[in-house]
Amino acid sequence: QVQLVESGGGLVQAGDSLRLSCAASAASGRTFRTYAMGWFRQAPGKEREFVSAISRTDGNTYYADSVKGRFTISRDNGKNTVYLQMNSLKPEDTAVYYCTAGSRIGAYDYWGQGTQVTVSS
Repeated sequence: QVQLVESGGGLVQAGDSLRLSCAASAASGRTFRTYAMGWFRQAPGKEREFVSAISRTDGNTYYADSVKGRFTISRDNGKNTVYLQMNSLKPEDTAVYYCTAGSRIGAYDYWGQGTQVTVSS
């Protein structure tokens, strides 16, 4: 079992930046570095969509086309935390952002409660 707690969301203007954090704790003792981590988002009235992911071993990163070049995912295995640096925010980035963890990219077993990001025009 892994608990994920997101933070860093808020209300910003278009063009601003935010950094989301996701702190992970594993009751089983499995180390953070063994999890692939990802970020998804869900806007009102829309389905949850993939934003970004980072692998558990080689640190490879993946991005949705809509955020490529603006968002950067990173992880600090010493702090059991994954980050999402979001630059040049747009109103269409408004959503609840969820952190997720799994054994490999695309196979996510655990989800956080989400953090709201609102970008005003």
